[in-house]
Amino acid sequence: MEIKQQLTEEFHLRPDHAENILKLLDEGNTIPFIARYRKEMTGAIDDQVLREFNDRYEYLKNLNKRKQEVENAITEQGKMTEEIQAAIDAAQTMTEVEDIYRPYKQKKKTRASVAIEKGLQPLAEFILEQESDPYKEAEKYIDEEKGVSTVEEAINGAKDIIAEIISDNAELRKKLRSMLENHGEMQVKMVKDDEKGTYAMYADYAEIIPEIKNHRVLAINRGEKEECLKAKIYFNPDIAKRICMAKYIKAKGQADCIKLIEEAADDGYDRLIEPSVEREVRAILTDKASEQAIKMFEVNLRPLLLQPPVKGKITLGLDPGYRTGCKVAVVDETGKVLDTSVIYPVPPKNDIEGAKKIIKNLIAKHKVDIISIGNGTASKETEIFVADLLKELGDDSVSYAVVSEAGASVYSASKLAVEEFPDFDVTQRSAVSIARRLQDPLAELIKIDPKSIGVGQYQHDMDAKRLDSVLGGVLEDCVNSVGVDLNTASVSLLKYVAGLNAGIAKNIVTFREENGKFTSRAQLLKVSKLGPKAYEQCAGFLRIPDGKNILDNTAVHPESYKKAEKLLELFGYSEEDVKARKLSDLPQKVKDFGEAKAAEHCELDKATMNDIIAELVKPGRDIRDSLPQRKLRKDILGIEDLAVGMEVEGTVRNVIDFGAFVDIGVHEDGLVHISEITDRFIKHPSDVLKVGQQVKAVIISLDKAKHRIGLSLKQVKKQAN
Repeated sequence: MEIKQQLTEEFHLRPDHAENILKLLDEGNTIPFIARYRKEMTGAIDDQVLREFNDRYEYLKNLNKRKQEVENAITEQGKMTEEIQAAIDAAQTMTEVEDIYRPYKQKKKTRASVAIEKGLQPLAEFILEQESDPYKEAEKYIDEEKGVSTVEEAINGAKDIIAEIISDNAELRKKLRSMLENHGEMQVKMVKDDEKGTYAMYADYAEIIPEIKNHRVLAINRGEKEECLKAKIYFNPDIAKRICMAKYIKAKGQADCIKLIEEAADDGYDRLIEPSVEREVRAILTDKASEQAIKMFEVNLRPLLLQPPVKGKITLGLDPGYRTGCKVAVVDETGKVLDTSVIYPVPPKNDIEGAKKIIKNLIAKHKVDIISIGNGTASKETEIFVADLLKELGDDSVSYAVVSEAGASVYSASKLAVEEFPDFDVTQRSAVSIARRLQDPLAELIKIDPKSIGVGQYQHDMDAKRLDSVLGGVLEDCVNSVGVDLNTASVSLLKYVAGLNAGIAKNIVTFREENGKFTSRAQLLKVSKLGPKAYEQCAGFLRIPDGKNILDNTAVHPESYKKAEKLLELFGYSEEDVKARKLSDLPQKVKDFGEAKAAEHCELDKATMNDIIAELVKPGRDIRDSLPQRKLRKDILGIEDLAVGMEVEGTVRNVIDFGAFVDIGVHEDGLVHISEITDRFIKHPSDVLKVGQQVKAVIISLDKAKHRIGLSLKQVKKQAN
């Protein structure tokens, strides 16, 4: 099947849409650009589906390439047949292609290759024919010079060849692999456990392969890597060996030949097939589990990056700590650092009064609106200190929020942070980062390696290249869906804009520093190495809030400016009306006029026209503003204040395969098991929950000594009833 046809069927697309997407990708267009500005060509397919489509396209191209390589290699050996060609054409996976190639691959020295060198291949073929006495035939192969001294040695060599022939049978390997996948059992024994009892549940564990959860596969893999666990996949060897024999034994074959083939099949399965196929199945399980883990990371990372910013607030960031104190940084509404300090309100110094004096002075001096507290070491004590201080102030204008500081230490020690704040130490940089995370999570988190952001599971066990590719796609999608201020964006942010890379991003910043603010998107074409193609891809995602043309502060692409102006003219509006935000009735006017007619008049397709209308109605809009806003606090709860049956409010911090962790404001996150999320059946917690979501929960279990909190979402409604 052609790649285009296969993708059309797999993604349930119209053939012309699939063809257009392939053409756009092959022309070097970026996913965000295709998703946003070529909707009429793709059927308005979204960026996430486009990425899946592109991944599958790359896999199929690589599969076809490998098929051609295998076909050429077998043909060059003069061994190509119609049957082999048909098998190659029908192969759906790389594994199947490698199975077909296995018998023709240049092998290292094996028992079979040694026997072949001794001239025993014809004897092996004679035995497989099963027509007459193999021992009598074996006498012909005794040759001292070749190292065959006896009939027994000749027979054993022939059996080694037969064992490898059986092992190399592509159809047989596929069948056995399928049987292990569907009927095998994962058996795990604990060799040792770590101090935390991490692997206690796997001390004597067995589960059939189809039922084993992805996160357990990854846990077992990690346990083996740490030499705490020993695992194997068990499948009844008697059944497997009978399958191997059945492929080669003839109904009326010669008895001695049949016995030798049975012995060879036994040996071939134990020595060659079983270890190899088990490795393949373990690899399949690991790949599947890894893809699920990467998917979960992707699902969690997106809402984390798209958390609504707390705009226009002077923010005081606190990086809590014990011995070294809490580092303080005050930043203005744009993230510029105004002041720094250190306070010691927690053990061992407990200088609460001195700390209060410093913070009160900073609040008064800089008119601080909000305090951002990192959730790491000493966070709880720092939060208590802040809550008490705000009560003393008696000023409702100041509130606080606790933010995740995952990755803050990684960022603060990075080359980027050193370049940004050369005169600060790592803890001061961390305090600045914590303040900015509240103001604009996307702009700050983009500076950190996604693996260090603290969502997902087992991310450090994933294939680094694959994980970086997926997470890079998430970062790119988020940055481009929000849009970037061309005159304030950092290199870290700009490099994720469609069509740009780190080099061009640096050139944009250099151009800005040398020539002053951009006043028009068209000026981008003067930036070094930013050519017409890069401009086409990036222009619509870069904003100029106070530019000459109001459309430069929207997601309207420059290629559509004239059409947008035609639309304004059609309904009696001007650019000044757009600036003054006087177009609230435009959607209704277009509807009354007729969408199809309006689109035709402006030479636009309906999807693009509606996107333009949305931008004209709210120029400079931020899609994050429509999301549920962060909950700001003035008071505090401790775990000692909690009780089973209490209803609490919280924010989803991480969604995993077996549930979700929820921040309820007591330093320790509560766990909602998948069974406690909803009364209806769900395949995965992400069907219902996402990072950043505000939820109400009931405490159903509490272990204050171990700091474990069990929550239920579904019981909230039951209590209300």
